[in-house]
Amino acid sequence: MTLHLAVALDGAGWHPAAWRAGGARPDRLFTPGYWAELVTEAERGLLDFVTFEDALGLQSSHLNEPDGRLDQVRGRLDAVLIASRVAPLSSWIGLVPTAGTTHTEPFHVAIGIASLDHISRGRAGWRPQISGRPDHVAHFGRRPPFPPQDYSRDRDPVFGEHVLDLFAEAADAVEVVRRLWDSWEDDAEIRDVPTGRFVDRDRLHYIDFRGEWFSVKGPSITPRSPQGQPLVTSLAHDTLPYEFAARSSDVVYVTPRDREDAAAIVESVRAAEAAVGRTEPPLRIFADLVVFLDARDAAGRKARLDDLDGAELDSDAHVFTGTPEELAGLLLEWREAGLEGFRLRPGELPHDLVAITRSLVPALQNAGAFRTAYDTVDLRGRLGLARPASRYAKAS
Repeated sequence: MTLHLAVALDGAGWHPAAWRAGGARPDRLFTPGYWAELVTEAERGLLDFVTFEDALGLQSSHLNEPDGRLDQVRGRLDAVLIASRVAPLSSWIGLVPTAGTTHTEPFHVAIGIASLDHISRGRAGWRPQISGRPDHVAHFGRRPPFPPQDYSRDRDPVFGEHVLDLFAEAADAVEVVRRLWDSWEDDAEIRDVPTGRFVDRDRLHYIDFRGEWFSVKGPSITPRSPQGQPLVTSLAHDTLPYEFAARSSDVVYVTPRDREDAAAIVESVRAAEAAVGRTEPPLRIFADLVVFLDARDAAGRKARLDDLDGAELDSDAHVFTGTPEELAGLLLEWREAGLEGFRLRPGELPHDLVAITRSLVPALQNAGAFRTAYDTVDLRGRLGLARPASRYAKAS
């Protein structure tokens, strides 16, 4: 079985002191060229897709509030706009930006991701993300502040009532987006000059969604995109987000600590699919790992970054330090637990991304576990997911 491999791009890397490393380029973080170079490198390594992190408030080492630190990267470009900028500069790799569901209207998300799918010719995806931080709420001022969340460093927040609401709202947002993606049938555009008919009105559909958080009539303003339904992905750590993924996503990122933990998580995800009555193809399960890769002293490089930051790196995902060959062995071992792929978070950019594309990928290829060329442009097809028909087509 061919392994699927993605990379999560965020700032100068997933270590908060990565911007101070010798090969970092902090002066370019807010330039399109920086992101284009990273995506080009990822495509060079034949990776399935890249994800772009985003949030509706400044980065923080605290979970629920700004931390006031000035020695870490603060600020970012909009993830959907980054993906749209680099799409014409790439040809094969999938582009999956994060866009929130708590403060962002699903209509805007739907047309943004559909437009990205058009621009990239079928390589777009979306990671919906809830946002419960009070400072995020204050940026918009349209809803009352959430009560503070309790938190366990080993797992996600202890889900209080407001978090249940956030996930329920997110599920409705994804449903609205998916219906809007279907609201144009594939052949709705006629463009018949002699008759003056550009669109077949019978092939545009109201979605008439009414729920607790949204009331959306539709149709979308963006014609149906090459994939029909761009890929939807989500990050999950426990039962509630597993169930959200089972209802709403095509791919789920999980955070096991070892092979045994990976097997238990896969079992939990499959149980969540059964619990919600999922009828779509099974979730593609990717494990997230933060990686520091070097031929000799990856642990020493990470330790130097820890010293610069004044604390050891703390992450929800397993932190790997070692050689690319050692990481290849770990991925192949964890794959036996039922994982379809991995989303790697480079600790330092571009260093660890280059190590992935130019050392880890050849090691996996030598093991017969990774492609030697792209075989399909569309992202759904690469993951073995069929292009769905519009749910409204039968009404025509």
